[in-house]
Amino acid sequence: MARDLLLTRNIGIAAHIDAGKTTTTERILFYTGVNHKLGETHEGSSTMDWMEQEAERGITITSAATTCDWIFPKENGEPTEDAQSYHFNIIDTPGHVDFTVEVNRSLRVLDGLVFLFSAVDGVEPQSETNWRLADNYKVPRIGFVNKMDRQGANFLEVNKQVKEMLGSNAVPIVLPIGDEGDFRGVVDLVRNRAVVWHDENFGATYDVVPIPEDMKEEVREYRALLIEEVASYDENLLEKFMEDEDSITEQEVHAALRAAVMDMAIIPMVCGSSFKNKGVQFLLDAVCRYLPSPMDRESVIGVNPDTDKEERRRPDVKEPFAALAFKIATDPFVGRLAFFRVYSGRLDAGSYILNNRSGKKERISRIYQMHSNKQNALDYIEAGDIGAAVGFKDIKTGDTMSDEKHPIVLESMDFPDPVIGIAVEPKTKADVDKMGMALSKLAEEDPTFTVRTDEASGQTIISGMGELHLDIIVDRMRREFKVEVNQGAPQVEYKEAITRAAQHREVYKKQSGGRGKFADIQFTLEPADEGKTGLDFISAIKGGNIPKEFIPSIEKGFKQAMVNGPLAGYEVDAMKVTLTDGSYHDVDSDQLSFELAARIGFRNAAKAAKAVIMEPIMKIEVITPEENMGDIVGDLNRRRGQMSDMGDRAGAKTVKATVPLSEMFGYVTTLRTLSSGRATSTMEFSHYAETPSNISEEVIAAAKGVES
Repeated sequence: MARDLLLTRNIGIAAHIDAGKTTTTERILFYTGVNHKLGETHEGSSTMDWMEQEAERGITITSAATTCDWIFPKENGEPTEDAQSYHFNIIDTPGHVDFTVEVNRSLRVLDGLVFLFSAVDGVEPQSETNWRLADNYKVPRIGFVNKMDRQGANFLEVNKQVKEMLGSNAVPIVLPIGDEGDFRGVVDLVRNRAVVWHDENFGATYDVVPIPEDMKEEVREYRALLIEEVASYDENLLEKFMEDEDSITEQEVHAALRAAVMDMAIIPMVCGSSFKNKGVQFLLDAVCRYLPSPMDRESVIGVNPDTDKEERRRPDVKEPFAALAFKIATDPFVGRLAFFRVYSGRLDAGSYILNNRSGKKERISRIYQMHSNKQNALDYIEAGDIGAAVGFKDIKTGDTMSDEKHPIVLESMDFPDPVIGIAVEPKTKADVDKMGMALSKLAEEDPTFTVRTDEASGQTIISGMGELHLDIIVDRMRREFKVEVNQGAPQVEYKEAITRAAQHREVYKKQSGGRGKFADIQFTLEPADEGKTGLDFISAIKGGNIPKEFIPSIEKGFKQAMVNGPLAGYEVDAMKVTLTDGSYHDVDSDQLSFELAARIGFRNAAKAAKAVIMEPIMKIEVITPEENMGDIVGDLNRRRGQMSDMGDRAGAKTVKATVPLSEMFGYVTTLRTLSSGRATSTMEFSHYAETPSNISEEVIAAAKGVES
């Protein structure tokens, strides 16, 4: 059936770990009639956390997609005369920093976002990371302050933090009635009425009650603030506001608020308690009212690979088909699934598409609408929808799928590099082949997980975003692929960098009877321009000193040399090479000679170009009781930590710092000891920085197998 795109919402749910994302999604599925039983994360019975590891640990590891329908508007749980059925595609994303990739790729394809905050903890570190990602992809959002039933809950304080710490225009559109154990409803500031939910039917119905006497003054103040914010966005309302603010109608406020949300000028803030079944239906209504449909987002821009010209695709079934694959997953029953968002056109099951990265045709044998880890088969999928495809040979995360006759490449996704690695080896000979297959499948699913072989030791090194990330990978190998492995101690993924310009001439000669080898190149090696990654190669050869056909081989040689840096064999992330001169021999010169000259030349020039070891620096935030603060700050200083901020939150002290990853192994255990188990910490990757010389020497010595 063809869907009305104006009634479709592609939304994500994002937040810091433990703010209640999965519980909120479970309530949405319950209220929309998809589930007839409430799933609970703490019982391991939630629909969206379907992996065994998720149920055991009570955390979300992989973003799960689901679909449901919500009738809006309703009055006391019953549809009104003008009610319509809204179709939701929802992606529940993980909150743990090690799985930020899941949030990143989900935001790339979503139209709107419900951003959760804990009413007790407010804006936490991972909230900031995910908020920046949402800003980066320009995703309009609604703030939902969850856990209003908990001790210490403070809706307006969280609202203030969202404004100040995230630099956004957060405006409350509700006020809570009661707090902590007494939280029972909200005052809707737009409609100027109070709503109290019933406990007996899981909050499916509610009563509209008079605004409590003791809240009338506060309601008047915050309603005036809301109207003022909306009026200052919409010029037509501003005139009305100046004359008589009471003349502004409810519908006008809704319309202006919707426009402001889509323009990211206002973030409407609502509150509730998902666990206690309060406020989720109000949130669903707000999603229908204020978040964009696929029709509201402008046409998507891509590049035609044949002409290199920009092209647009509108969210219309009549346009040529264009979609972006944002996730690859392996399912035990249907095989490899490619999750994709359709931006334009229509795709029928069994038809062919063009993969613009490989330039090859792919047959999509089946299309599914996903509900967590279950699939409902579809005959076709149209613009604005999210689905999963089966039957392809080679589709990767970030690939653009398009109509064969109308190729287009949509903007792909950037993922952070892994910062931590461990060596793994199969426990038995029988596991050798199985391990290789398991690792390649897992690496295909997760762009932040890489596998390489250490040239010096011959070991297989797997790298990821953190210890938990690698822990889950090894666990998945054991459970899903039945591969048992031994693992080494975690290692930091260092990098190498060039810090100054150096000129060098490399002459490569080899005589071995018969035809010899000869190449002569002169080049400048220097740091890459800011913001550039990879090799920036410029050929300034004049007058054919080196024939044109050898230039690509020289570039290839430098590219290969970057994989193993000159100091300790770690990757060089970015550099610039300008080829200035050289010479060749009519008989002895060939492509391989020039490639080898570039590789040897890079190693020889790196010393003069002052190559250095770079180490990953992590951002850490510790929340601790005041009496343990001195010990914790002292410990972070010993770990080469640099304090960036100290503050207060919910009756405790917060310490923010940047610390090298190499100093942070086993930190959680130390923190528990220092604080008698009362302090908590969160850590995420910040940037790479030059390693101090004494530590550089240790790293180089360890890489060369020399005891330092």
